[in-house]
Amino acid sequence: MHITMIGGGYVGLVSGACLAAFGARVIVIENDPIRLDRLKAGNIPLYEPGLDELIAEQRQAERLAFSDDLASALQKSRAVFIAVGTPTRRGSGHADLSYVHAAARAIAAHAPDGLLIVTKSTVPVGTGRQVAAIVRQARPDLTFHIASNPEFLREGHAIADFMQPDRVIIGLEGDPTAPSSTARTLLETLYAPLNQPESRLLFMGLESAELTKYAANAFLAMKVTFANEMADLCEATGGQIADVTRGMGMDPRISPHFLMPGPGYGGSCFPKDTQALATSARQAGTPMQLIETTIAANEARKRRLAERILALAGNDITHCTIAVLGLTFKAHTDDMRQAPSLTILPLLHEAGATLRVYDPQGMDTASPLLPDGILYADSPLHAAEGADILLVLTEWPVFAALTPTQLAPRMRGRLILDYRQIWQGHNWQKAGFHYHCLGCGTHRDSGS
Repeated sequence: MHITMIGGGYVGLVSGACLAAFGARVIVIENDPIRLDRLKAGNIPLYEPGLDELIAEQRQAERLAFSDDLASALQKSRAVFIAVGTPTRRGSGHADLSYVHAAARAIAAHAPDGLLIVTKSTVPVGTGRQVAAIVRQARPDLTFHIASNPEFLREGHAIADFMQPDRVIIGLEGDPTAPSSTARTLLETLYAPLNQPESRLLFMGLESAELTKYAANAFLAMKVTFANEMADLCEATGGQIADVTRGMGMDPRISPHFLMPGPGYGGSCFPKDTQALATSARQAGTPMQLIETTIAANEARKRRLAERILALAGNDITHCTIAVLGLTFKAHTDDMRQAPSLTILPLLHEAGATLRVYDPQGMDTASPLLPDGILYADSPLHAAEGADILLVLTEWPVFAALTPTQLAPRMRGRLILDYRQIWQGHNWQKAGFHYHCLGCGTHRDSGS
């Protein structure tokens, strides 16, 4: 099957490469000439483990290509996927659908009869109907089909998530249970490799599919925020968050996933999707107080952690050097969108601290977003050189491998702030460090 993927960003590249690996012939449409030239040259403009190799393999097999010629691509295609950005609209909290609407108008101008139009981008409820209305208004004579197929890709694990998903959500116009619908048949064919030993495809209406993506991300964001607030309560009362979340997670109704405390959620999904869901709910007259509170609590957490670090540093902050390990919102990505470091580090810098930072993938992306004067190291040990405090903000495996023996001769001070729980505190205390982690109450015998 020939398909067109509109958008050479994260979702478009991962989805296009994976569908090509399933056997489809995929043309990824990218209108940015600089980005398109990089893609054609094999220079993938984002970091995702394994994506470079997968794209190279599928291009060599002639199942994946990049172009800016949408008209030519659509003439060969049975389906077109819209995988463009839907950033938060400034000041409103709602998703900016201008790129989606522009893609719909472009499709309408060149679509052949019988084309399946699939929204892959994360969009507010009702967007699928809007896309269909745009196409029908432009081409009232055109026969086409519409579907919603939201992505559930975790950055750093996106290829495995696409190739081995726990579910594939597909929203259809009309009766989603009708086995003979053209849209359903095409998508079942496209995703046939996922139907063994049993189908992972879950069909529903357009609105249900659009809401499912937002509901899933908002619930996970709420779970992360709950763990963070429980960690604060543990610290205040002598509890241990690791024990609490382990006890909670053994309940199959809860599960242990997304119960690890940290400096607040970030990235391309949780902040944007919670805002969009809350805005959609308010507009529908059904405000979601849990999600509104989750958003506010997550933003407050980042600021509170900065205040905590300054309090631990003491009065002489202008003579304090803080080594920061990790800038990206999580490991295995170069994504800096809404990363906690973008809130925490400017507050520390403004207070007068000297910051020396290191991240395996995020420094080029982070440097334009952070204040001038922050120092960028070429290794974790370089970052720690002469530091009074070492702060862990991202859980990269290279950081977890560091030992007290390696850091002791490098650091001037002995304060460790492990805000990703990557180390065992007692090992650092035995080596003479003062070790702080999130959710470890002061009544603990080991003193961590």
